[in-house]
Amino acid sequence: MVAAALVLSFLIKTFFFQSFWIPSASMDPTLVNGDRILVTKWRPDPLPLRRGDIVVFKDPGNWLDNASADSSGIKKVGKDVLTFTGLLPEDAGEHLVKRIVGLPGDVVECTSDNGPVYVNGDRLDEPYIAPGSLPCGQVFTVQVPEGYLWVMGDNRDNSADSRKHMGDPGGGAIPRDNVVGTTFAVVWPLNHFEGVGNPFGKDAVSEDDN
Repeated sequence: MVAAALVLSFLIKTFFFQSFWIPSASMDPTLVNGDRILVTKWRPDPLPLRRGDIVVFKDPGNWLDNASADSSGIKKVGKDVLTFTGLLPEDAGEHLVKRIVGLPGDVVECTSDNGPVYVNGDRLDEPYIAPGSLPCGQVFTVQVPEGYLWVMGDNRDNSADSRKHMGDPGGGAIPRDNVVGTTFAVVWPLNHFEGVGNPFGKDAVSEDDN
C-alpha cells in the first residue's frame, strides 16, 4: 500500500503537478515567504507559456547562493525520498519563482527607473506589482533570445531577477528549458489558499502568438 502511494505520488510529480515552498519576498504580494504552491507541468508543453505566467525554474547557474546547512544520515535520506516522490515540496536550493514579462523575440524596455515596462513598444499593465515598488528600477532595452524568457519578481525593489543578470549568457533571460512548470494555486497556509491565474486572462500573449 505504501509502495503504491509512493509510485502514484512520483507519477503525479513527474507528469502533472509539483509543489514548492516560496523562500523569499521577491513575489510579494502575490506569493509570500512561506507559501506552498502547486505548479502544473502542462506549461511548458503541451500548452504554451504566456506573458504573465508565474513560473518555477531551475537556477540558470549563478542566481542563487546554494550554500546551505549540511545534513546527513537517515533524516536526510528520508527527506530526499519524500521530495523525490513529491510528498514534500522542493526547497529553494535549486529553483526560483518569477513572472514572465518577455517571451522569445520580445523587446522589453524600461525608459526610466520608475517605469512603466514596455514590451514591443506597448505599455505593460502590471496590477500585481507590490505597492510602492518601482516597476523598472533601472533603464534598459533587451530583446529576448529565441528559447529564452525574461522574468521579473512582483516585488520589483526586492527581486534579483533578469534585470540583475544582464551580463550573464542570455543577457539576463532564462532558458525556456529550465522551466519546471507554471504556478496555479497556493495551498498552504490555509488563510492564503487561492488559485493563481494569469492576470491577462484571454488577452495573455503566448509563445504561439509570437
